[in-house]
Amino acid sequence: MSEEIKHSKKGALGRILRYMKGQIPLVILAIICAAGSVLLSLYTTVLIGRAVDCIADKAVDFDAMYPILIRIAVIIPTVAILQWLMYFSTNKITHKTVKNLRGDIFAHLQKLPLKYIDAKSHGDIISRVVNDVDAVSEGLLQGFQQLFTGVVTIVGTLVFMVSLNWQIALVVVCITPLSFAVAAVISKLCFNKFKEQSAIKGELTGYIDEHIGGQRLVKAFGFEESAQREFGEINERLNVCGKKAQFYSALTNPCTRFVNSLVYAGVGIFGALSAVKTVSGGFTVGDLSCFLQYANQYTKPFNEISGVVTELQNALASASRIFALIDEPAESSDTDKKVLGECDGRVEIRDVDFSYVPEKPLIEDLNLSVKPGQHIAIVGPTGCGKTTLINLLMRFYDVTDGEIAVSGEPIKEITRDSLRRSFGIVLQETWVFRGTVRDNISYGKPDASLDEIIEAAKAAHAHSFIKRLPQGYDTVITNDAELSQGQRQLLSIARIMLSLPPMLILDEATSSIDTRTEMKIQSAFDKLMQGRTSFVVAHRLSTIRNSDCILVMKSGHIVEQGTHDELMKNDGFYAELIRSRQNG
Repeated sequence: MSEEIKHSKKGALGRILRYMKGQIPLVILAIICAAGSVLLSLYTTVLIGRAVDCIADKAVDFDAMYPILIRIAVIIPTVAILQWLMYFSTNKITHKTVKNLRGDIFAHLQKLPLKYIDAKSHGDIISRVVNDVDAVSEGLLQGFQQLFTGVVTIVGTLVFMVSLNWQIALVVVCITPLSFAVAAVISKLCFNKFKEQSAIKGELTGYIDEHIGGQRLVKAFGFEESAQREFGEINERLNVCGKKAQFYSALTNPCTRFVNSLVYAGVGIFGALSAVKTVSGGFTVGDLSCFLQYANQYTKPFNEISGVVTELQNALASASRIFALIDEPAESSDTDKKVLGECDGRVEIRDVDFSYVPEKPLIEDLNLSVKPGQHIAIVGPTGCGKTTLINLLMRFYDVTDGEIAVSGEPIKEITRDSLRRSFGIVLQETWVFRGTVRDNISYGKPDASLDEIIEAAKAAHAHSFIKRLPQGYDTVITNDAELSQGQRQLLSIARIMLSLPPMLILDEATSSIDTRTEMKIQSAFDKLMQGRTSFVVAHRLSTIRNSDCILVMKSGHIVEQGTHDELMKNDGFYAELIRSRQNG
């Protein structure tokens, strides 16, 4: 919760209101409709008081009553129409605000550096985009409706009461601050608990997301009971926090109702005394009836607002988590950078240092010169920095010190988009999205024709299994169904075959493919890599033997480099790695 501490309730509310700037006409319409409906309702109360006076005497004055009843009959449907317009406006304001808010969150996620995404629970991020925004929507919807009608009702009833009898109106005004004080104290307690509740919900969502994704391993290691215990512990904390939040919010309504009942009782006592002429300046029975209705209408907004305090506090607590995400620093701007022109495939790495955590250096004093069209293999033990080097080349992370240049241009001086479009990348962890096979293959080239897509699939040896799918290239797939890991990997390779970038990065690209298919893929890669600079992270000897240069990494340093034959003759660390794999 520490990251949300600085995002106060007031600050969150102010930022939400700024999202409404583009909807000023609707806000004005809502205010006008709210004012009109409330004032007409208050005027109806005056008319009812006059009608009561018409029947207070022994003889009913029908001649005076009929015009009053006609006015009431006209006002009531008018009030209904105005209220409908107000609700329509507030609904539209809320939904548009939430739409823009959710759009800004997702847009900001695209700008966040990968180090933030890697360090945070994905379930918690999803919870902010979905659950927290929904909570803001529900709170705003009820809150705006109560705000527009409540403010006008309170001010309007006070004006009408003062016009009838300022002494009794003064009783109402004096008791009112008690209601505000009670609501303010309880509101603060609610906000803190709802903020804590939102944070635990994010933690719970993250835990569920992790275990659903790794359910096979959970079952394979018999971790079900332990997972259930851990889930139960988080769920219990959410339960305890939720009970406290609901308890505090439940106090608001009865407490404010008690104070408001005092207002009603005070009006009834002083009004009754005035009506029977025991106090100077008394009014008629109709005036008393009118004043009692005003007292009830005056206190009603306080009761209604306290009734939705749970949603309001939950909305503000959720908003603070949303704005904490939006306020995370984005990647540095590329607006002042130049676009990388035609890429010749030349790469220079000069004196590069990098660490994910400052106190734990990973890559130190790394130097490398890659000529256009060279095939570079990167090998080494787990954790030596192979994938980190790929991250630095793609600017998923920026170097701590030193410089990387592509085609003679320092990559910090060119736009990330133009740099990354110069690379085609296939990772060990495959990713396909919900969509057709055709859409997945053309992800890097959306305007590709079906013939081009089929040619790319054939080059990746994916065409045969795609034809066996129910609708072929139009079959809708997801990441966790329909296709095996190897088939998903073939689709990832087909994407690169389609886009044909000037440089390639293959990070264990054939790790999920059987040996026979790998041989076919390797021949396709060999053809694809002709004339293209390529970086290949691999464990299999077959994928690195024919490389122009093999980089042997250990503890963030290049300890050896050369061809396979040269490194085997040196009988160094590389030869030791190869022998250990052959013996394994």
